[in-house]
Amino acid sequence: MPEFIAIAGNIGSGKSSLTTLLSQKFGWKPYYEIVETNPYLADFYKDMKRWSFHLQMFFLTKRFQHQQELIRSETTVLQDRTIYEDAEIFAKNLYLHGKMEERDYRTYAGHFNLMTSFLKVPDLLIYLKADVKTLMERIALRGRDYERTIPAEYLTQLNTQYEAWTSSYNKGRILRIDVSKLDFVNSAKDLDKVASLISWELECLRNKSQTALPLTNLSEPKKTKKRASRSEPELTASL
Repeated sequence: MPEFIAIAGNIGSGKSSLTTLLSQKFGWKPYYEIVETNPYLADFYKDMKRWSFHLQMFFLTKRFQHQQELIRSETTVLQDRTIYEDAEIFAKNLYLHGKMEERDYRTYAGHFNLMTSFLKVPDLLIYLKADVKTLMERIALRGRDYERTIPAEYLTQLNTQYEAWTSSYNKGRILRIDVSKLDFVNSAKDLDKVASLISWELECLRNKSQTALPLTNLSEPKKTKKRASRSEPELTASL
């Protein structure tokens, strides 16, 4: 039976690279985040408050289109970033830090709740965690002009949101991998290590008697979720 696997993680964590490598290794069908053809991304990094709603609505609708396609796939699919991250991480963070107006966030949340009511959640969510120093280095290496102005503070805020979201995730299996010291792009050993962890998790899905691997070096303990400083419109489909 085809499975729906998704890779989550901050900007520069290696989602797209791992999507490509795993798709090639296992023969899965990849679905990539639309970045290069996004008409709002460059403007957003110049003026987040002005373009936050436009950007997030663009990502939301494109991700919805992708998920409509992938649920009809006859082969296992691998998605580079989920629709849930758009809402639970990026839009929420923009609102909480005053970069998105409340009326825009409420409108966005309404669209998100409606769209996700028609979607299938991932069978396995792979969360790539990385410290801000690693994220900044990887962002610099890929050399996108519009990303050069991304402040470390913004990445720190997103990491905080990711920790809160993944710590309370309860809609399916989640594999947390700290990739700060892994280089699966240039190291076959590191890629095999990550692929082995994912393969085991998938076996656990297929075989309920399979137990989790007793590994802690690539997995992170759960942390207490912090209370938000601003009230948030409810995201009923949040993971």
